[in-house]
Amino acid sequence: MPTPSPSSPLTHFDAQGQAHMVDVGAKAATERTAIAQGRIVMQPATLALVRSGSAKKGDVLGVARIAAIMAAKKTSDLIPLCHPLALTRVAVDFSLQPDENAITCTATVQTVGPTGVEMEALTAVQVGLLTIYDMCKAADKTMVMQDIRVLEKHGGKSGSWVLA
Repeated sequence: MPTPSPSSPLTHFDAQGQAHMVDVGAKAATERTAIAQGRIVMQPATLALVRSGSAKKGDVLGVARIAAIMAAKKTSDLIPLCHPLALTRVAVDFSLQPDENAITCTATVQTVGPTGVEMEALTAVQVGLLTIYDMCKAADKTMVMQDIRVLEKHGGKSGSWVLA
């Protein structure tokens, strides 16, 4: 494996080019926030089941919200080299978009620590959408998850960033 150059933006490699967890011990603990979003598109009848609360498995969005929050808290167990963080806030919101037969999931994650929470916000969104899929797949196997991305991040050495 080639060793990344010193100017490489990839930081999870040591001097020998081996993957390692980045040392954030010397970084200042600051308030950090990330907001991620994604959506799941489904058949109109499936969206109607979710909206009415009559899905066979119960309250789809309530279960998906809890799953997303739990996933954010367990991100370091799922993503190799991701630092375990003490999260101070995880908020997950779902928005039904009937004109597009879609549900949008937005996760806001905060911590006070030496590294950011983008991975936690992305993980929350993906698990929230996967939970919707799991709870509705008997009615609709054609659902598609899409547009999963970080919308904003704030805090830390690099400051704020907002998707244009």
